[in-house]
Amino acid sequence: MAEIKTERLCHVYSVGTPFEKAAIEGIDLTLPQGQLIGVIGHTGSGKSTFIQHLNALLQPTSGAVLCGSEDINKDKFTRKAIRFKVGLVFQYPEYQLFEETVYKDIAFGPTNMKLSEEEIDSRVREAAGFTGIDEELFERSPLELSGGQKRRIAIAGVIAMRPEVLVLDEPTAGLDPAGCRQIQENLCAYREKTGATVIIVSHSMDDVARFANYMIVMNKGTKVTEGATEEVFAQADLLESIHLGIPSVMALLRALNRAGLDVPTNALNVDEACRILDAALAKRKEGDVC
Repeated sequence: MAEIKTERLCHVYSVGTPFEKAAIEGIDLTLPQGQLIGVIGHTGSGKSTFIQHLNALLQPTSGAVLCGSEDINKDKFTRKAIRFKVGLVFQYPEYQLFEETVYKDIAFGPTNMKLSEEEIDSRVREAAGFTGIDEELFERSPLELSGGQKRRIAIAGVIAMRPEVLVLDEPTAGLDPAGCRQIQENLCAYREKTGATVIIVSHSMDDVARFANYMIVMNKGTKVTEGATEEVFAQADLLESIHLGIPSVMALLRALNRAGLDVPTNALNVDEACRILDAALAKRKEGDVC
């Protein structure tokens, strides 16, 4: 699939009414292919509006979304084609489950693609494997299952369509820590095995630091910055100026550094932070012995 990029992308809701509001303005970016991309920002920053343009669910007020050199909103046929290539999972997708069995819910998308029964079955089982859904649940009603299981079934329904770009809006919202980690690990494994681009909207700095290797930061409808995760979090002052903060481990290391412990402050997860602290404490111990 050709790369997706936006050119001066703008979207205004309720144009020409007293409620007119610009949700996103002038967004220029190119989505790196095959990456796990985190889109972060406060509620109301334009994240959800932005991602709904990526599969032509929303059409720009001005500007364009391109797949290669082709405008994805050129006509209805182009819009339909892009929706098979760019799969979108809304926030709390479990509320959109409606089939009588887990199998039928996962199979809904492939069935609408007019695939053979054999191909549909293959895709359902593949998607269930990617999302950690036991095939023993296939004949159960999805409404009988836990919140985390329902969430994974909804995600599997989109994965079964084999999109080249998978976009998820707050996929771990409302889940307990174990459920959050399982979904994050499932999505990382999916990207690694398929080479698909995975885009995850989140407001959690810790989550993004843990799974993303590329970031887009939004604030008040505009793109503030983008880049490799470690490069974006290195701009701690910029992030704090828009009240986004930095990952907890990075904040801890910065505090220790200010308190006099000479340590790098660029760790993005607990394992990295532990290695840094072990090395710093060993170095201090050597100094005390000398």
